[in-house]
Amino acid sequence: MAFYENVFIARQDISTAQVEALTAQFSEIIKGQGGEVGKTENWGLRNLTYRIKKNKKGHYVLMNITASGAAVAELERNMRINEDILRYMTVRVEGLEDGPSIMLQNKNREDRPRREGDRFGDRDRGDRFGDRGDRGERRPRIDRDDVQAETE
Repeated sequence: MAFYENVFIARQDISTAQVEALTAQFSEIIKGQGGEVGKTENWGLRNLTYRIKKNKKGHYVLMNITASGAAVAELERNMRINEDILRYMTVRVEGLEDGPSIMLQNKNREDRPRREGDRFGDRDRGDRFGDRGDRGERRPRIDRDDVQAETE
């Protein structure tokens, strides 16, 4: 039995309950083939990098699997048939990690500094809006009517 990580993306217009039902269905396929699903993580509805079958978002789910190659092939066959699955990827790994994955760790980071004030840091708005700063003064604006009168 080998270790695998499987990530699949479900369509954006199905509910979270339907995503959990799909996850349970895929877990049953693995268990029916003699494997086991160690942990499942629902990463939630996330933006896709590019549109896939007219979807801009998708429900991401990670499953850690201990199974034979035949069980994984059957899982992927069922994912390929299912219309609610946009993409899937199964990777064989040396060992399965305990605890939350990197995606969930990044989502729950508390040590990251919070922005306060405006997004430009400590600069005051005068440097950016209104003050001419080191760019010098503007030239006087030329009226179009004056230019046409001079050319006639």
